[in-house]
Amino acid sequence: MKWLKRIGIVVVAVLVLAGGAGAVMELRSPKARAIDAAKKFEATPERIARGKYIVEAQTHCLFCHSDHDWSMHGAPHLPGMTGAGWDLPYADNKMPGRVFAPNITPDPETGIGAIPDDAIARAIREGVGHDGRALFMMPSMDHFRNLSDEEVASIVVFLRTLPPVKKQRELTQIQIPVRWFMKFGPKPLTEPVPEADASTPVARGKHLAEIGLCAECHTPVNERHEPLPGMYLSGGQEFVIGGVRYRSANITPHASGLAHYDEALFIKTMRTGNIGGRRLSPIMPFAEIGKLTDADLKALWAYLKSVPPVAHDVERAAVDVKDNPAINEHPEVAAAVPPPEGTKATAP
Repeated sequence: MKWLKRIGIVVVAVLVLAGGAGAVMELRSPKARAIDAAKKFEATPERIARGKYIVEAQTHCLFCHSDHDWSMHGAPHLPGMTGAGWDLPYADNKMPGRVFAPNITPDPETGIGAIPDDAIARAIREGVGHDGRALFMMPSMDHFRNLSDEEVASIVVFLRTLPPVKKQRELTQIQIPVRWFMKFGPKPLTEPVPEADASTPVARGKHLAEIGLCAECHTPVNERHEPLPGMYLSGGQEFVIGGVRYRSANITPHASGLAHYDEALFIKTMRTGNIGGRRLSPIMPFAEIGKLTDADLKALWAYLKSVPPVAHDVERAAVDVKDNPAINEHPEVAAAVPPPEGTKATAP
C-alpha cells in the first residue's frame, strides 16, 4: 500500500502548492506608478469645454456610468442620475462576477470628489483604481491609454463640474481566476502622451473609433471575451438588457454590414437612432455619438470605410416602436418611423 501513501503525499503537496500560489495571487498588486496626490489639473474654460465634448460625445463615459430608461429611444439617463454609476446586468450577460460602474460625479463620499486628479487619470488610462485595484472592463490598456495628456486632463476637470450625486455603488467583485489574470493587464505610463494623429480623416476617425470603444461591442469574442481573429468590427456580440437580447451590428463595409450606407445616411443614423423605418437598439449609444461634430462623424465614417470588409450576417432583435417611443428626434426625420397604432404623428 506504499503507492497509496505516495499518491496521498503528492496530492497534499499539490494542494499546498496550489493554495500557496492562490494566496500569492490574491496578495499580488498590479503594476502601477505612484500617484502624485498634489498634482492638480487647472480647470480652464478651454479644458472644461474639451472635456465635456470628450466625455459626452467621443468616449460616451456617461453611457456606462449612469442609470437609464431602457424603454425609451436613446435610453436617456434617469433624472438626477447622470454619472452616478450603473449596476450592470452581470448575471444576464454571463460576466465573471458582480460588476458595477462606479459613481464618477464629484460627490466626496460616494463619487470622485475626494480622489486626487492624478489617481483619476491613472484609472482612466492605466486601469488601476485609486486604491490600487486592477479595474475590470476598463479599456485603458488598449484604448484609453492613447488619450493624450491634455485629453485626460480635460476629462478630469470636466467630471468635477458634474452635479454631485450621492449614490453608493458596490465594488466590482470578480471571480477567481479572472481577477488574478486582471492583475497582469495594467502597464504604467511613464512618458508623456501626445495628441493623436489627425492629419487625415481616416487617422482622426481611427482615434475616435478607439476611444469610442467601437470594437469593444462590435467585434465578436470567444468565451474568454477575446476578440475573434479576422472578425474586427463584424458584430454579433450579445447583450441582454431588461430581459431583451440584442446583438451588435456588423459595421465593416461588407454587404452584410454598412455597404448600403453612405456618409449622409451614416450621419443621419447617428444623429437620430433611426435607419429608415427601423430603430437602433437602446444599447447603441447613438445619442452620445450623435453629439460629435459633422467633421468628426465624417472622419469616423471615413475610418469605417477603410477597414477590411468582413462577411458576417448578424440576426438582430426587433425594436418595437410601441415599446420604444421616440424622444428628441429631429422633426424632418421623425416621420421616418411609423407612430404607434391609434396615434397621430406630430412633429416633436
